[in-house]
Amino acid sequence: MKIWFLLSIGLFSLMACSSVPKTFTPQQPLAPTTFTHQAFHQTLEHHVKDGVVNYQTLASDQNFYAFLHDLKHIAPQQLPTPNHRLAFWINAYNAFAIQGILDGFSPSTFTGRYTYFIAQEYIVGDEVLNLYDLERKILIPAFQEPRIHFAIVCASQSCPKLQSWVYSHENIDQHLTLSAKQFINDPSRNRFDQQRKIAYLSQIFEWFEEDFTNHSGSLLHYIAQFVTDQTLAEDLRNTTYTIKFLEYDWTLNGIPPYKHS
Repeated sequence: MKIWFLLSIGLFSLMACSSVPKTFTPQQPLAPTTFTHQAFHQTLEHHVKDGVVNYQTLASDQNFYAFLHDLKHIAPQQLPTPNHRLAFWINAYNAFAIQGILDGFSPSTFTGRYTYFIAQEYIVGDEVLNLYDLERKILIPAFQEPRIHFAIVCASQSCPKLQSWVYSHENIDQHLTLSAKQFINDPSRNRFDQQRKIAYLSQIFEWFEEDFTNHSGSLLHYIAQFVTDQTLAEDLRNTTYTIKFLEYDWTLNGIPPYKHS
């Protein structure tokens, strides 16, 4: 499994050798002070319940398309603070991940993941991006924040749950911590056998291990910060556990959209 993963991620990296813009200069820019995430917030509030996305009803929500329109006309580097920019890029990723599903793409197969994450293109500030570059060439290097991995959602069952609210500069730290706790303490995504000292972890921790270990020294030390069972948290910090990664479920995280006629 580890060899297959390394080969596949290497192949993805070769196929994803695209340049990412450093600045965005839309021809009809929105003023950074007028840009809001409210339309996307209303979309999520109306169509996402406990992480389950109703793509059928969302597909006709004009708030969603209004938000996508605004993304085309904003220069994110002009947003006033790092928290503004981090919230912007997380919400943009989640919106584009939804758009990919509505456009008929799916990460449910290996070839489908190439199309969904790399070949399908989205627009920010009149510049073209894909989901792979947005995650690995913008969000991760720019912000050095491992909790991002629990906030961006690629429309699959083993991903973190899509929240029914947006991230904003006012709540970004609290909501990133909330998302991390929800994901790590969800036994369908991570579970811990204290008697046998085995940690069964999401493959997110395998794929992005360096981000977590650079932050906390080890995967289990990172995870222990967010485990709500304090006895387990202490055990993870002080006892050697064997780590096994769970198979990733790429099936859709909700009610599929109607098929295009």
